[in-house]
Amino acid sequence: MVEQASGEQTPAQVHVTRLSLTDFRNYHALGLDLAPGAVVLTGENGAGKTNLLEAISFLSPGRGLRRARFDDVAREGVETGFAIHTKLAGPFGECQIGTGTAGLQPAAETGGRRLRINGETARTADAMLEWVRVLWLTPAMDALFTGPGGDRRRFLDRLVLAIDPAHGRRALDYEKAMRARNRLLAEDSRDGGWFDAIETQMAETGVAISAARAEMVRLLAAMNERLPAGGPFPTAEIALEGTIDAEIGHHAAVDVEETFRRLLYDHRPRDRAAGRTLEGPHRSELQVRHAPKNMPAARCSTGEQKALLVGLILAHARLTGELSGSAPILLLDEISAHFDPDRRAALFSILEELNCQAFMTGTEASLFSALDGRAQFLSVSAGAIQDRR
Repeated sequence: MVEQASGEQTPAQVHVTRLSLTDFRNYHALGLDLAPGAVVLTGENGAGKTNLLEAISFLSPGRGLRRARFDDVAREGVETGFAIHTKLAGPFGECQIGTGTAGLQPAAETGGRRLRINGETARTADAMLEWVRVLWLTPAMDALFTGPGGDRRRFLDRLVLAIDPAHGRRALDYEKAMRARNRLLAEDSRDGGWFDAIETQMAETGVAISAARAEMVRLLAAMNERLPAGGPFPTAEIALEGTIDAEIGHHAAVDVEETFRRLLYDHRPRDRAAGRTLEGPHRSELQVRHAPKNMPAARCSTGEQKALLVGLILAHARLTGELSGSAPILLLDEISAHFDPDRRAALFSILEELNCQAFMTGTEASLFSALDGRAQFLSVSAGAIQDRR
């Protein structure tokens, strides 16, 4: 944490100082030195701006901001995979992270890609969360409030993962157990012992997932209460709806686990007929409301939804910085397209206040004119980068 003149604590900045890519998307070989603070990437559509953000998003567990298959990430025509190497600077000094599907030593569990941190093979991708947290906002997320519930659950789980590294492992364990139960259902198995063992595991991990989500909802609500009213980005009220979610906070965790386990047992006939598990945190619904207007987010205008989503991301970035002691890296793809100059300027000021390295893309450099002299401007063209400093 950094002491401000006012006495308040500002999270220390963690930033990428160098990004090197090999056979990643449209980049054959790239070495790029990066500055702290705001980094603006401009160029025509298809030039490779989002590809750079995607590469940085691989500094977090999972499949990056596009959720792409790893064999689709390698440059077209290349069969040897891709490699990403980054140097980070932060309160820890310097850290080097290498990941990809080629050129690295095998690791036991990295979600389909290999990972090395400071020259050592990492056992899981969660190890990166000890050094850096990465958050992102992409145009594909503009339909978050009106799209499938699964998109909102994944969104919430990524928010949780940024402050609770164990959340990813819990989610994987739950999914694995649920797939095993669904397989028994599809096979019309009557093996009560197998069902009991699997459902016990689902109850334990499922309740832990719901509790972590509920804690994130509580923390974001508390953060929003501290923020001044009438800001440039509206406050979002969020809540979880689901059978198990309704029990969290009202009963001890062990009792909620027993409730869920009994529910799974009682619903075996119904689930067998459906061929899948119909109750659990994988069916929870994230409800979002535009607080100033007291309106469901799904009923707001496109512009209001975008502003609401940005406000939610910024509140979470502030929360992540406070809880971890280090500001997250933000990836904001086409962030300025729908905002007027005043709101863009307000966004840039908030990003500076958060003390984070923020990567922003756009087709026109003029959209970021308020950052002249305060940001690193990079021009992207057909996989080539030109620094405009």
